[in-house]
Amino acid sequence: MTKQQLFEQITKKNSYLCVGLDTDIKKIPSHLLKEKDPIFEFNRQIIDATAEFAVAYKPNIAFYEALGAKGWESLQRTIEYIPQECFTIADAKRGDIGNTSGLYARTFFDKASSGLDFDSVTVAPYMGSDSVMPFLEFEGKWVILLALTSNAGGDDFQQLQVNSLQQPITSNQSPVTSLYEQVILTSQKWADSERMMYVVGATKADKLLKIREIAPEHFLLVPGVGAQGGSLEEVSKYGMNKQCGLLVNSSRAIIYASSGEDFAQVAAKEAQAVQQEMEKYLQMYLN
Repeated sequence: MTKQQLFEQITKKNSYLCVGLDTDIKKIPSHLLKEKDPIFEFNRQIIDATAEFAVAYKPNIAFYEALGAKGWESLQRTIEYIPQECFTIADAKRGDIGNTSGLYARTFFDKASSGLDFDSVTVAPYMGSDSVMPFLEFEGKWVILLALTSNAGGDDFQQLQVNSLQQPITSNQSPVTSLYEQVILTSQKWADSERMMYVVGATKADKLLKIREIAPEHFLLVPGVGAQGGSLEEVSKYGMNKQCGLLVNSSRAIIYASSGEDFAQVAAKEAQAVQQEMEKYLQMYLN
């Protein structure tokens, strides 16, 4: 999916909602456990219930890996079921030496090899350019680079001060002062806004103005709205650009809104409520 195609979906649905499929066998409604593939059945019903309100889906790979071969089978069935117009994200947070990253990329992008065909994958930048470039060798696929995460431990490294190792891209930009800013700045040499996105936690909305100064055209994947307490209003106000530039993820607040047999219907109501709020912000801030 191209950047323009993604923006077209956003404008068509008046939404920039990404539904996180963090599907835990221990949390899904008990009546599904009688199904041959309860993980897929849960995902299928969630997708059916939310597809008109969501532009993206993000399975967190850990929830599937934990189940071994059956989990990978559920993941494959899920990806094949997601509507073609929706952007798909493998939330895998991979990143290793070049040849290993190449195999990770093949895992999520090469259907002939693994059975999986995601549009994008989340990647950890700590090992630098040669750990990221193999993912970009797959034409039309996206890297979503971890930049500023919402977990408390992210501050251990991400906001360490740096001595402006590189100058800002334009003279209008203020100097880079934090490690996460350096990650965003440096990685723009590896790919442009047509192939690279950044993870920015919703609980760090106060940093979005500086991030938009460094990366004005890139899409941002923003987790942390909902159960983690991030503000959709603040994220939208400070993070939106002329093509929206946001994919705001909600997982638990939607998929686990009910533990009963009505879980899909309740998930639909929650997703619709988020979409309606997003529609308001699109009208206010999209320019």
